[in-house]
Amino acid sequence: MPAVSVIVPNYNHARFLRRRIDSVLQQTFQDFELILLDDCSTDDSRSILLSYASDPRVRMEFNDANSGSTFKQWNKGVRLARGKYVWIAESDDYADEKLLERLVAHLQIDDKIAFACCRCWRVSDEGQVEGFADDYLTRIDSLRWTVDFYVEGRDMCRSYFVRTNPFPNASAVVFRKSIYEQVGGADERLRLCGDWKLWAAMALTGKVAYVAEPLNYFRFHPTTVRNKSVLANVNVTESLSVIRWLLARTAPSKDLAENIGKLVADAWVPAVMSTHFSFAIKRAMLQNVWNIDPHPFRHAFRPALATIRLKLLRHWNSLRSARR
Repeated sequence: MPAVSVIVPNYNHARFLRRRIDSVLQQTFQDFELILLDDCSTDDSRSILLSYASDPRVRMEFNDANSGSTFKQWNKGVRLARGKYVWIAESDDYADEKLLERLVAHLQIDDKIAFACCRCWRVSDEGQVEGFADDYLTRIDSLRWTVDFYVEGRDMCRSYFVRTNPFPNASAVVFRKSIYEQVGGADERLRLCGDWKLWAAMALTGKVAYVAEPLNYFRFHPTTVRNKSVLANVNVTESLSVIRWLLARTAPSKDLAENIGKLVADAWVPAVMSTHFSFAIKRAMLQNVWNIDPHPFRHAFRPALATIRLKLLRHWNSLRSARR
């Protein structure tokens, strides 16, 4: 059996596929199988995937109907996997040739390490490197992500996962198949935050290894699932539900709990004041907020004022434009 199962779940990423697949096949660590999935693409994806059929490392599974879910495809791929370790290599990203070698080595050091992750470059639609993909994490800790580390997963959840997803790209993660199965896989009810919840659930079972060398290239482009979901107003509701789920399983410090209250207020207050969310969605948000923050209205004042100012500014600008 191969040591690693590499899963490439694809939907309409024909223009990125060759670079993605070649960056897997050219890894310095070669004890792997490559499982190519396609979720009924409407572009030229399948012909590109089929061009790799002669490679003995490659297996293919094509859906007859579109699943409509990234995380259903993840779960399908892991069910098919024969390796001890799994790398979900997203179809629009690509990797340094040493990624598997470096991350698998960390997993082999300690059986309690649930997954190993490396730092990511952020790249544009055309593949131009634009900096690190984790710039948002410097607001939490400016030095943490610049050095390798091992950490207890529960501590990682208590300090970081309760605030954000510190590992936003599956292509940078190699995990133990047994741990993935132990936590029940990815939550298929989620469209955007299933990875956040999955990494946290796996971290709670043991340890996490982090490699500061950027070995993964995380592509940002207008057609990513993340962009579509944000536009569909999924981000706020799912984020609140994941934070609530985590707080039920961890015990952050008093100061951190206060910061979390402020953080979630910046998200839920503008959403509740918006006309883009239905009453049912707003009610579900507030139910999560009450379980996250014991003082939600105290934390709501500042983002409420900011939202009102923004609305007044937009209204004023629209009036000025109409007068011209």
